[in-house]
Amino acid sequence: MQTDFLDKLRDILGEKGLLTGQDVHAGYHTDPRGTGDVRPEAVLRPASTSQVSQIIAFCHEASQPVVVQGGLTGLVAGARPEHGEIVISLERMNKIEEIDTKAGKITVQAGTPLQVVQEAADAHDLVYPLDLGARGSCSIGGNLATNAGGNRVIRYGMTRDLTLGIEAVLADGTIVNSLNRHIKNNTGYDLKQLFIGSEGTLGLITRATLRLFPKPKTQVVAFCAADTFDAVLDLMTHMRSALGSDLSAFEVIWAKTYEAILADVAGVKAPVPLGHAFYVLIEMMGSDVVNDSEKFETCLGEALEKDMIVDAVLSRSTAEIDAFWDVRDGMAYAMGKQQPAVGFDISLSIADMKTIEEVLLTRLQSALGEVRLFIGGHLADGNLHLVAKATGDRPQPRDQIQDIVYEWVGEVGGSISAEHGIGTLKRAYLRQSRSATELALMRTLKQAMDPKNILNPGRVFSSQANHLG
Repeated sequence: MQTDFLDKLRDILGEKGLLTGQDVHAGYHTDPRGTGDVRPEAVLRPASTSQVSQIIAFCHEASQPVVVQGGLTGLVAGARPEHGEIVISLERMNKIEEIDTKAGKITVQAGTPLQVVQEAADAHDLVYPLDLGARGSCSIGGNLATNAGGNRVIRYGMTRDLTLGIEAVLADGTIVNSLNRHIKNNTGYDLKQLFIGSEGTLGLITRATLRLFPKPKTQVVAFCAADTFDAVLDLMTHMRSALGSDLSAFEVIWAKTYEAILADVAGVKAPVPLGHAFYVLIEMMGSDVVNDSEKFETCLGEALEKDMIVDAVLSRSTAEIDAFWDVRDGMAYAMGKQQPAVGFDISLSIADMKTIEEVLLTRLQSALGEVRLFIGGHLADGNLHLVAKATGDRPQPRDQIQDIVYEWVGEVGGSISAEHGIGTLKRAYLRQSRSATELALMRTLKQAMDPKNILNPGRVFSSQANHLG
């Protein structure tokens, strides 16, 4: 990279804002999938939207591709640098700018960690309900760029449902300030939705105004066991009907995954014994301090009487709530311990969830021999996480496993990515979930907003002439 090019960037950003040489450590090209093959020549660390605008405009003029990074916790290699790219890290843009407790909203810079936003809301007896296992590391900008989901979508929705407005910088450096502060605002196109979930390919999100909610006064969690999937579905219907909007989580873990969690996650203890087909974490968050626990216990008792569940334990303290959630959060770690393996983040109809283990095992084992499946996830919002592992000493047939799983997901009309995005790892399978007309419109948007293809090239879209796949 030419010295005068870097000098110009240094002039814009200052010494703290430009890293080169040995200062570019592995953290800028490493994500949960491992260390990337490309160590970037430079990392740009802007401290303001103005600086972002200037460096993007300069890179646009020079046709220099960039990859944008938040907390680098993504699971589809979307923020790892590729050959010829330089990194724009938003780690210095980490300030909370305003909290309006009366209106229930908070304005933050894109590099602010999710947990910092949660804690700021909590200090005012409010809650920002998005919650992920990577809460301490992931950034709000990354959450927005991937439209993150998490554990409480059933009650609060996805990230796009929690966002009032954003500020973004376009590929030519133009700043679009769409920091809307109103829930109701039908003044033309809702521009923020262009950027939320676009994985940084249409613009770089720099600030956001997010919704806050009253902090629930009660929290009760149960950990249950069921012997059939139909019983799990009956349980979900029963709890939804009885608890209404107070039902904040309904998480299901298949038996083999539960076994793996207990075996591989240090410090986790079994809330209920092994030996059942499904394990369910149910959470209620409400406002009636006097009656909520009794209401939840009554609902759970009715489920036991009707044979929806065969065993259950109810939280009696904050420590027990945390312990139950530790089991659920341990699913990601336990699945990761199966490496080498192939992971999936998919959305399905309830009917297809019922048959997923049987159908996929049949197809995978017919083609590849012995295969182990680990399944669990957010049943109530249709999102399952899945790991498939071919056994034996042979190299993991990653492409074959992906082809088989994604082909089936496409057949049943599911989504190949429920909440992790496309990045580079799922790009080849995007056609399984999006129609030709949708893909054509996506191509049109990308070409119009980033004609030089400098923003996160190769993510979602192929780098070749902005073609998909």
